[in-house]
Amino acid sequence: MTVSKFSRADGIELAYELLPGAGPVVVFLPGYASDMGGTKAIFLQGACAKAGQAMLRLDYSGHGQSGGRFEDGTIGIWAEDAAQIIGGAAGGQKLVLVGSSMGGWIALLLALRFAARVESLLLIAPAPDFTELMMVPKLTAAHQETLDRDGVIFEPSEYGAPLPITKKLLEDGRNHLLLGGSIAVNCPVQILHGMRDPDVPWQHSLMLNECLASEAVRMTFIKDGDHRLSRDEDLLLLRTSLLSLLGKDAA
Repeated sequence: MTVSKFSRADGIELAYELLPGAGPVVVFLPGYASDMGGTKAIFLQGACAKAGQAMLRLDYSGHGQSGGRFEDGTIGIWAEDAAQIIGGAAGGQKLVLVGSSMGGWIALLLALRFAARVESLLLIAPAPDFTELMMVPKLTAAHQETLDRDGVIFEPSEYGAPLPITKKLLEDGRNHLLLGGSIAVNCPVQILHGMRDPDVPWQHSLMLNECLASEAVRMTFIKDGDHRLSRDEDLLLLRTSLLSLLGKDAA
């Protein structure tokens, strides 16, 4: 696979890889500070290749192989990045959106934007509204003082280097909140969530389920599953879930 680049109007290049195949195009939307080279994205690409299914993997600005600074990104900017890549790489084809963690929030925003094209959603530990519901409550007075002064704080992460959290990320997040009312997504939705997820509590998916307009929502909770859901058994469940949405045999 060859990495392709899409240039934004401001010159920042966004990276993506398109696997040719039958439609609809499966689009993988990574999480916060993750990228298209993650375990789940690569595994699903292999599953799609075996099934002859088209798949699009992408990096938001400031992530992976895309240009730009991570600290300059927001939910709105990253959702727009994904929308532009989809428009350039997938044209007007039908879509199946697969969103992991923050990618689940972005998948929902894209499903509202591309409602006529989105056939189904597969959400893995989805984190809509995480800036407001999971980041803001943890801010101390010292954090707020630093945000007001520097515009950014750095929080430890068990997944690697400390993660920057910017003031504009939190402020922009409020412009894209979804859980306060009905979410006009009417396509089939499958949600996978580990019940030992330390980052996005599994109850968050119950909140999301209550807000989704769709009646075709199927939820699977993995009792011993963590946030990443990248163990062999988790990946097999992920593949089975995706293929079922595509109407294909998982064998």
